[in-house]
Amino acid sequence: MPAKQVLPGRRPSAVKAAKPAGGAKSARTVKAQGRRRPASGGPLPAGRGPLERLRRTQRQLRKAWDRPLTAYYLIFGSSLLITVLGLVMVYSASMIKALQLGLGDAYFFKKQFLAALIGTVLLLIASRMPVKLHRALSYPVLAGTLFLMVLVQVPGIGVAINGNQNWISLGGPFMLQPSEFGKLALILWGADLLARKGDKELLSQWKHLLVPLVPVAFLLLGLIMLGGDMGTAMILGAILFGLLWLAGAPTRMFVAVLAFAGVIVALLIKTSPHRMDRLACLGATDPGRGDLCWQAVHGIYALASGGWFGSGLGASVEKWGQLPEAHTDFIFAITGEELGLAGTLSVLALFAALGYAGIRVAGRTEDSFVRYAAGGVTTWITAQAVINIGAVLGLLPIAGVPLPLFSYGGSALLPTMFAIGLLIAFAREEPAARAALAMRQPKTGWKRTGQRWKSMRRSVKRRPSGER
Repeated sequence: MPAKQVLPGRRPSAVKAAKPAGGAKSARTVKAQGRRRPASGGPLPAGRGPLERLRRTQRQLRKAWDRPLTAYYLIFGSSLLITVLGLVMVYSASMIKALQLGLGDAYFFKKQFLAALIGTVLLLIASRMPVKLHRALSYPVLAGTLFLMVLVQVPGIGVAINGNQNWISLGGPFMLQPSEFGKLALILWGADLLARKGDKELLSQWKHLLVPLVPVAFLLLGLIMLGGDMGTAMILGAILFGLLWLAGAPTRMFVAVLAFAGVIVALLIKTSPHRMDRLACLGATDPGRGDLCWQAVHGIYALASGGWFGSGLGASVEKWGQLPEAHTDFIFAITGEELGLAGTLSVLALFAALGYAGIRVAGRTEDSFVRYAAGGVTTWITAQAVINIGAVLGLLPIAGVPLPLFSYGGSALLPTMFAIGLLIAFAREEPAARAALAMRQPKTGWKRTGQRWKSMRRSVKRRPSGER
């Protein structure tokens, strides 16, 4: 019998295929049978169980986590969310204080929002600046900061707030705290100094490792302590230790410098009754005699009354005059009262993501300046967040430092946002990240046509090989 012919317009698949010899099954039949669920009690096929699905999801997450732009998105996203949530909480925590002072309910929010706009401009500028320009700015930033910190101690120019003379009046309601810019100045200058000495292989000698980094840091610390700002001095000390650790300081030297700093801190605390009172309020659950621990205890009250999901945004009770500095140093307590444990854990998760991204940038770069600067910025933000949140929780003495990007204060927000711009710039400078961004961003200022580029230069035809 002649074989069937395929008529025109008819699909070849319609023709019945001959049955394989020996009763062998086709690949499609075997694959279809492999998809069938086994009988009750039988094992699941390989790759279909919940454990295998969990492993597949874990591999996908690890693959996404290892992408070149992960640190870039983490830094940008976490800092943006912290800043936006901070603006919301500044308005909620400060409205009662503003009304008590006879000002509008949004007075502090407007000032913080203006500082956030200026800080955003600084962040964008810093994120687009090349590394060489950052290094070139290190000495001018340090000299300008030292000049302003000296002006703070000049009578008639410096302004004292809450017993600390660390402010300069800019006219009207605007004030500037130069010591906040001292953190950024030490990071830029110290990173450039260590990078240049590392290129000359001088960091193995303890004299080159300590001098002039430690003397300049102590100069900044001395000017800060003249104004009585112990909290900022602690952050500056943490930055110094972070730079020494990144530079590979020997353990003996690191312990010696740490012990010397500890003795200085102990003497400063011992000679100040105000600091001794703050130290005595560690873990306090009662305001005590003379209400010495009023702020610490009411911070715990605010956190305890928040519960799992808080009393609601704007519904805080402690901000009605019970908790001092509700919109600055203790804004985390108001966050816990209004947003509950879920809100405070969200803030902690955002800071943890920002810290991880900073460590990742510092660990993956081949540029020594980028490594020192990224590590210094990460140490600064992480240490300040730990000191602030630890004080609110009653685990650390109240140091009077704001929560980075979150608390009210333009002088603290501006240099911090510039430092975030530094991290973004460093994350963009990674070779893999630079290539990924170049593939995603269109070439601005050029118009693609059938030719390769249409510009002021001679038009060049595009060839399949990419050659001219």
